[in-house]
Amino acid sequence: MEVRPGYTQTEFGLFPADWEITTIGLQCQIFGRIGFRGYTVNDIVSEGDGAIAINPSNIQDGKAVFDKCTYISWYKYEESPEIKIDDGDIVLVKTGSTVGKTALIKNLPGKATLNPQMVVLKKVKPAREFLSYMMAFPIIQNQLSAAVVGGALPTLSQKLVAAFRLHLPPSMSEQRAIGAALSDVDALLDALNRLIAKKRDLKQAAMQQLLTGKTRLQGFSGTWEVKRLQEVATADWGNTAITKASYRDHGYQAYSASGPDGYVDWFERELDGVVISAIGAQCGKTWLAQGRWTPIKNTIWFEADGKKADISFLFRVTANPEFWPKSGQAQPFISVTGVRNAFLMLPPTIAEQAAIAAILSDIDAELAALKARRDKIRAIKQGMMQELLTGSTRLV
Repeated sequence: MEVRPGYTQTEFGLFPADWEITTIGLQCQIFGRIGFRGYTVNDIVSEGDGAIAINPSNIQDGKAVFDKCTYISWYKYEESPEIKIDDGDIVLVKTGSTVGKTALIKNLPGKATLNPQMVVLKKVKPAREFLSYMMAFPIIQNQLSAAVVGGALPTLSQKLVAAFRLHLPPSMSEQRAIGAALSDVDALLDALNRLIAKKRDLKQAAMQQLLTGKTRLQGFSGTWEVKRLQEVATADWGNTAITKASYRDHGYQAYSASGPDGYVDWFERELDGVVISAIGAQCGKTWLAQGRWTPIKNTIWFEADGKKADISFLFRVTANPEFWPKSGQAQPFISVTGVRNAFLMLPPTIAEQAAIAAILSDIDAELAALKARRDKIRAIKQGMMQELLTGSTRLV
C-alpha cells in the first residue's frame, strides 16, 4: 500500500512522520489513592465539611460535572496530597463498570481529591486539552480495553496506564491548536445541551399550566369538565394473537409493550390513537399512533370520539406513566377497566383541546430540531477527532 508522503505507517495507523511515538508515563505523572489511605462511610461528610471526592459519576459525556458530589473529611483530603485535584488535571476511571471514562478538570467548585476508583494525570507535558482528547480517543481506549483485567470488577493498574502509547505532534502550538479546535466544538455542544434543557423546562411548565387549565389560551373560556376516559374514547386490548414472531421488515407499524416495535403485513386501526404499554418495565408509557397501525400483545389502545375529544390532547394528558392506575409490584400491569375508568380534566371544546396540543407539539418539534442539530455536531466532532488526532489534517 502506498504511504502518503510525509507520513509513516504505525501499529495505530498512518501518522505524520514528525509526530513522536511516546507513552503516557513519559508525558505525565499518574497518581491514585493508595490502598491503606482509602476511606469508609465514616469518612463521608456533608458539603462544606470536607473536600469533593471525585468518582466515576462525576464524569458525564466526557466532561467533569459537580452538580452531585460526595465529600470526605479534611483529614482524608490532607492525608494524600499527591491526589489533590487542580483545574487542568486529567482524571481517568481505573476500576469498575465505567473503566476508561476520562475528563479534563475545569472550573472546580472547591477543593477536591480522588475516589479509589480513579487516577489522576498530573505534571502534564503536552497541551492538556490535546492529551485529554487523546485519552478519550480509540488509540488509547483500545489499549485500555485490552489491558483491563478482572471480570466482576474490571480494573487497571497505574503501571498499565503509564505504558499506553500515543502519537504526539512535535510542537506545543500544534497540540494547542488541536485542543482548541475540539474544545470549540464541545463549547457548541454544551450550549446546545443548555438550550435543550431550557426548552424541556419550558415544555414542563407549559404542560403544567395548559393541561390543568391554570392558564387559558386567548379566545377560550368556559368550565373544564371531569370525565372518565370511556366517556370520550374507546379502549381495548391489543391483538394478543400477534407476537414478535409475526414481524416483518415492511408493512404497517406494530406497537408492543416496548413501543413501536417492527411491522406486520396488515393493520387493525387507521384512526389516530394512543397505545399504552400494559405490563413490564415500561408499564404506563404511551405512544401516539398515527396512520395505519396495529396494537399487539401486552398493550392497551384507545381512540377518541371525534365529537367529544381531541386524541392529541388525550395523549398529552395521559403521557405520564404515573397517570395510569397499576396493579402488581414485581411485574406491574394495567387493566382495560382501569384505563376506561381513568379520570380526565377536559376543556369544554375540542377546539381548545386541539390548540393546547398544537402548542405542545410545536415545542416538541423545536426540541427535536435542537437534538438533531446536536447529533449532527457530535458526528462532526467525531470526524474532527479522527482527522486531527491522527494528523490526517494539520492545523499548523
